[in-house]
Amino acid sequence: MRAVLQRVSRARIVIENHSLRSIEKGLVVLLGIEHDDSSEDSEWLAGKIARLRIFSDDNDKMNLSLQDINGEAMIVSQFTLHASTKKGNRPSWIRAAGPLKAEAMYNQFLTVFQAYIEKPLVNGKFGAHMDIELVNDGPVTIFIDTKNRE
Repeated sequence: MRAVLQRVSRARIVIENHSLRSIEKGLVVLLGIEHDDSSEDSEWLAGKIARLRIFSDDNDKMNLSLQDINGEAMIVSQFTLHASTKKGNRPSWIRAAGPLKAEAMYNQFLTVFQAYIEKPLVNGKFGAHMDIELVNDGPVTIFIDTKNRE
């Protein structure tokens, strides 16, 4: 699994030109699922994101997590995070999970992540066209790959 986390002061998502959902202070997580990802990847990544200390404390140091600030989260499926640009100019998504597995893993991730935070999640709609607007706070943007746990 790959995730791009963006610390936001607010964000909103429009799904298929009509469904509007929004969050205030928290994280927008773009989540890409690879064909060989497992439940263990979901568990590890959800915990890592929820506990990642990227929010400022009273001394303006990144020392607080999403859990600590009781922040909100928007989770959006994003298969293009597995783009391979090694050959030519047209990306390949050969490593991205197929739709059946990806949707099941995405839903599992939502369930696991929900257990870490006290507020309801805002999520996209798997496979739908979505427009996302956000105010990146900082800016702070972090990339995490479960295959390269740094």
